[in-house]
Amino acid sequence: MVAVSLKPAARSDDGILVAEAVRRIGEYWHLSNEALGEILGLSSATISRLRNGAWHFQTGSKSFELAQYLMRLFRSLDSIMGSDDAAARSWLAADNVDLDGKPIELIRTIRGLSAVTDYVDDFRSKV
Repeated sequence: MVAVSLKPAARSDDGILVAEAVRRIGEYWHLSNEALGEILGLSSATISRLRNGAWHFQTGSKSFELAQYLMRLFRSLDSIMGSDDAAARSWLAADNVDLDGKPIELIRTIRGLSAVTDYVDDFRSKV
């Protein structure tokens, strides 16, 4: 019997591509190295290296998975906001009664990142 994997094969450049996407998200949302590091479970110094192109994600790592969640959140929010980065930043910074907090603060934890991403995905599916 041949084993079949349901996961797509990781490409050698996936970590580099995800690093570039995260760098851009950080720029669009005006995230500091500290804030982006908290979201991804990385140090501010590592985020600085990421932004300078001297560091990238290792596929399969916890930070790689968190980066994928951040990218999913970005894509969904960008779709809802019509690619208006200022509107996305405003939404992220505003108190959200449904989420019981400011999304920008909530996404600094794994549970919060997951909850905010699911919330935005659910809203997007209804629009």
